Amino acid sequence: MGRVIMAAGAFAMGATSAVAGGLERSPQSVAILFEQGNYAEFSIGGINPDVSGTVAGGALSSGDMTTGYGTFSFGYKHALNDKVDLALIIDQPVGVNVSYPISAAPYPFAGSTADVDSLAFTGLIRYKLPQNFSVLGGVRTETVDGVVGIPLFSYTMTADGDRQWGYVLGVAWEKPEIAARVALTYNSAMTHTLSANENFSPVPTEFATEIPQSVNLEFQTGIAKDTLLFGSVRWVEWSVFDITPPAFNAVVGGSIANIDDDTVSYTLGLGRRFNETWSGAVTLGYEPSTGSPTGNLGPTDGYRSIGVAATYTRGNIKVTGGLRYVDIGDATTRGVNGNFTGNEGIGAGLRIGYSF
Repeated sequence: MGRVIMAAGAFAMGATSAVAGGLERSPQSVAILFEQGNYAEFSIGGINPDVSGTVAGGALSSGDMTTGYGTFSFGYKHALNDKVDLALIIDQPVGVNVSYPISAAPYPFAGSTADVDSLAFTGLIRYKLPQNFSVLGGVRTETVDGVVGIPLFSYTMTADGDRQWGYVLGVAWEKPEIAARVALTYNSAMTHTLSANENFSPVPTEFATEIPQSVNLEFQTGIAKDTLLFGSVRWVEWSVFDITPPAFNAVVGGSIANIDDDTVSYTLGLGRRFNETWSGAVTLGYEPSTGSPTGNLGPTDGYRSIGVAATYTRGNIKVTGGLRYVDIGDATTRGVNGNFTGNEGIGAGLRIGYSF
C-alpha cells in the first residue's frame, strides 16, 4: 500500500526543489532504494517561475528575470538478494536560468543573463540489518558549468564543466505492517575548480565554488486503511556557496553570486489509494525566509507551496502526473536594493515507473 501511494506523494513533493535555496533542482532522495524487487523510472518536468522586482521606490521594474526550464531524472533499483539493494540515479542537482529583459532598461541589471547546468550520477547500496534497520551509502559524481553576462559591468564569463566526486551515507528503519519508514541521509559537499574565460582577462582564469553538503530526513507512516502521511526535512549548507571569478573580483570587486544563510526545507503530504488502479496525494512545502539580502542573479528568499499528484497503476507500470504551485518568498537584493515581491511559479511533471 505505502509504495503505491508514495509514487504520487514523492512526485508531488519534487517540484518544490526548483526554488529551494535559490538554485537547487533535486531533493537527493533515496526513496528508490525501498521499491520492491527490481524497478526503473524516468521523470520529466518543467517549471515556469515569474520573478520580478523594482528599485528606486518602484520607479524602475526589472521585468520577469527568470525563464521557464525543463528537468529530467532516471533511476534504476536492483535487488541483489534479500539483504542487498543497489540503485543508480541520474539527475540535475543545481541550475540557474536568469534573463533580465533588455527592455527593462534603465533597471540596473537589464540584459543580464546567467545559465548554470549540472548533471550527477549517484550509485547507492543498501544493506538490511536485523530489527528492520538498514544502512546505505554510495558515491556521486557531478559536473557543473555556466555562462554569465552582466551589461552593467560590461562583463561576460564562460566556465567550462568540471567533474567532482562525493559520497552518500545513511540509515533507515521500517515497519512494513503499517507502511512506516524513516530514512536519514547525508550528502557530502563537492568543490568544483572551474576554468573560466572572462572578458576582463586576456588569459583563462580559475576559481573554486562549492556545491554544499546536505542532510535529508524522509519519513512516512500509514494512519488509516489506504492512507499515508509522509514528508521530509532537508538542510543544506548554502552559506558556503560563492562564485567569485578572479578577474571580476579584481575589476568590479566581490562575488557574482553568493548566499548568506543555510536553508531548511519542509514538506508534508497525505496520500490515499482509491482503488487498485488509482492513488493520489496532496503536499505542502515550506522554506522559511532568512531575511538576508540576496544576489541580483537569485532574488528569492524561501517559499510556500502546494502540490497534487495522481498515479495510475496497471500491472507492473505506474504512471504519475503532478502539478505544484509555489509562492516564492520576497527578497531584497544587494547593491541596488531591489525589492522583489509577489512572485510565484507553476511546476508540472510526468513519471513512468516499471517494476520487474
